[in-house]
Amino acid sequence: MSPHRISLPGSGPCSLINLRLHRAHLADTAGFAFDRDGFALAQIDIQDDRLAAIRPAASAQAEPAAHDCAGGIVFPAFIDCHTHLDKGHIWPREPNPDGSFAGALESTGRDREANWSADDVARRMEFSLACAYAHGTKAIRTHLDSPPPQDEISWPVFAEVRDRWKDRIALQGVCLFGIDAIRDESWFDRLAARVADHRGVLGAVTFMVPDLDDLLERIFRKAIDLGLDLDFHADETDDVNAVSLDRIADTALKFGFEGKILVGHCCSLARQPDDQIKSTLDKVARARLSVVSLPMCNMYLQDRRQDATTPRWRGVTLLHEMAARGINVCVASDNTRDPFYAYGDMDMLEVYREATRILHFDHPLGDWPSTISEYPARAMGLDGAGLLAPGGDADLVLFRGRSLTELLSRPESDRIVIRAGRTIDAKLPDYSDLDDLMEP
Repeated sequence: MSPHRISLPGSGPCSLINLRLHRAHLADTAGFAFDRDGFALAQIDIQDDRLAAIRPAASAQAEPAAHDCAGGIVFPAFIDCHTHLDKGHIWPREPNPDGSFAGALESTGRDREANWSADDVARRMEFSLACAYAHGTKAIRTHLDSPPPQDEISWPVFAEVRDRWKDRIALQGVCLFGIDAIRDESWFDRLAARVADHRGVLGAVTFMVPDLDDLLERIFRKAIDLGLDLDFHADETDDVNAVSLDRIADTALKFGFEGKILVGHCCSLARQPDDQIKSTLDKVARARLSVVSLPMCNMYLQDRRQDATTPRWRGVTLLHEMAARGINVCVASDNTRDPFYAYGDMDMLEVYREATRILHFDHPLGDWPSTISEYPARAMGLDGAGLLAPGGDADLVLFRGRSLTELLSRPESDRIVIRAGRTIDAKLPDYSDLDDLMEP
């Protein structure tokens, strides 16, 4: 039976047989016969919206409602821990003129000031969520541009969208602003209160201002006072003097911060001397920070040269060195069809495919499949998500590919997305749905 014809009803018992699971996605690996890439033939039994059993193929039992997956790989539903849903899909009306980071900032700022009404933000967010849902994502963290007066528009919109999507995608929101804005204490107090009221995450873009340490201490104190987690954009540059990741780790250790901290980008780390890298990563490990690399966006923006010469580096951070220290590492979508990245479709398989090529997530494959499942779930505080275990949610993505090279060589556009034990109508929205928003 061809896997693209499988249809699960969402109620009653059924089984998926002749499928492949990866070691990194299994809460219990006992009894499975893994190949050199870590895949094993298995059977999944589903009862209503839960995983009733996960069994090695050798112990599989014939079931009356069995669906043959033809050896295809099954992943748990994706977790996307770093996105910008409020920016998504503005490229047609405000493209980046030169592909640079500065050009992205300027273009986005113009578009935000001119166009980001509640309706505009909501519709573009919904479009991105529809894409992510169709591709198999079940949880997303989005950063929300929060300079005034945009915070008064975007946060209520986010709350409404989160409520509408709560049964399909779990949404988390993070405030986004330049950390120097914290110098305005009354403004920062108001924003932090808004974030807390919306059950959000406190975040900022860090850069090497003279009072960075003081500003970091202020945001950490605020997070502790309000009981909030933290999420930073850090060192999104090739400047070796950009060391805010090191400063964030120092501050977390100083305060003994007990909440979760996720740090994104950290590009400059790859440009720094080895001794400095080792010192920083040792601190990051002790402080229990999570780190997310955004390989597609950073390849697009970093080392883009205006003299018609070829870029010389990849723009990604040192995930291999981090993983070797036990640091929780992830990859994510980041921007989608906006001035920071002109492409993308909220498809975590695409993110994983490109991360494998850019960051060498292979030879050996190891636990890298966890960077789009269990590890981002851990960074977001989503207990149990991203792992396959009896009693867990029957949220799965079934592919035709039977091995790593088959899985990552084609787009897998006919994948089967299963949510709560039911095959969903994984139809992508049409770009024309947003045409009226793109008119001058």
